[in-house]
Amino acid sequence: MDLLGPLSASLLSPMVLAFALGVAAALLRSDLRFPEGLSTGLTIYLLLAIGLKGGAKLQGVAPADFWAPLVAALALCVAIPLWCYALLQRMGRLSTVDAAAIAAHYGSVSVVTYSACVVFLDGLAVTYEPFMPALLAIMEVPAILIGIQLGRRASAAARSAAESGTLRELLTGKSAILLGGGLAIGWLGGSAGQAQVAPLFETPFHGVLTLFLLDVGLVTGRRLADLKRSGAFISAFAVIMPLLHGVLGVALGAAAGLGPGGATVLGTLAASASYIAAPAAVRVALPDASPALYLAPPLAVTFPFNVVVGIPAYHAFATTLIRS
Repeated sequence: MDLLGPLSASLLSPMVLAFALGVAAALLRSDLRFPEGLSTGLTIYLLLAIGLKGGAKLQGVAPADFWAPLVAALALCVAIPLWCYALLQRMGRLSTVDAAAIAAHYGSVSVVTYSACVVFLDGLAVTYEPFMPALLAIMEVPAILIGIQLGRRASAAARSAAESGTLRELLTGKSAILLGGGLAIGWLGGSAGQAQVAPLFETPFHGVLTLFLLDVGLVTGRRLADLKRSGAFISAFAVIMPLLHGVLGVALGAAAGLGPGGATVLGTLAASASYIAAPAAVRVALPDASPALYLAPPLAVTFPFNVVVGIPAYHAFATTLIRS
């Protein structure tokens, strides 16, 4: 399994180096800050750009090519929060609500990790199936709902909040609207429509992602202190479980007929942890859960691990598995 080449390419990419710069700036207590409006704008851009490009590529995709990867994706986003919850409760000795909150984050997916994976594959000239952005959109919500349902059993406040419209908030949140809407616009417009917006949504994509990861690095650097409160078990969980999920995702992708690129993307989605959609939902629906437990590990441990080590490893495994 050749890992050194892809790992070197990942480490030296401008996106990863920008993330490292952000972490270093935060640790050095630099006054570097992104205006809140700019951070939100970068997020909106990335979500819509992914949706538009994915939708344009969906034209001509046969349902027979899509159904098996769809089943694999749904199986992952249902099973991962369930066994993460059980593990966190039994081995981590966490409360029901904290275990449920963390499980929701690790069962859902990270749009930015997906973007980093796509950029990594593009750099290696590796193709992947055109419906992967659709799987990204589909995998975001189910695990959050499962985690909230598990956490509701222990918290009256959570029951009240969850019953007041959490599902509606998830389905109408910016991630769902921009990804789903972008897919629809891209599919309806096709390649001709995509060509009209390519100067804004294709050419600058890598540059915008680099800026976004600089901002994420700043946030991560300021969250590192929270890891002390989360404990050694959670820090180990934040590396070991994504690695196992990534390997499982690649294996299921290969079994579902995906090529090495598509299997790498599915493995990355399975290994990722949400830190945009899930925190917003959990904060409202599980108010008793500790943010230090459910936010710091995905952001300060899992995300950098996946971007630096995980994605190259999933790609090397996918290449070995599918070409063997």
